[in-house]
Amino acid sequence: QVQLVESGGGLVQPGGSLRLSCTASGSFFNTYTMDWYRQAPGKQRDMVASITADGTTNYADSVKGRFTISRDNAENTVYLQMNALEPEDTAVYFCHGKREIRVGLELNYWGQGTQVTVPS
Repeated sequence: QVQLVESGGGLVQPGGSLRLSCTASGSFFNTYTMDWYRQAPGKQRDMVASITADGTTNYADSVKGRFTISRDNAENTVYLQMNALEPEDTAVYFCHGKREIRVGLELNYWGQGTQVTVPS
């Protein structure tokens, strides 16, 4: 069983920055694809950024050029550096990890979420 614990959320003024961290317990962290999702009130949970085991990254269009995802496998941690924050970035941010055990069988884990608030 893997547990994901996020930290780093908070209140920041528009244009400011935050860095979210997600630390995983358990083994094989370096084999997981790690993602950050976010969910605003009344909206669905959407993927924000993703990083594969080999370091390939992917971003939602709304955060490209402002957010950076990275990982430190030695620390079992994935980060989300968020710059130039906007009120539209206000949401609960969730860390997610997935690992394919074999074709058709995938393990998925979620963190508890951390609130990011950017006032308008």
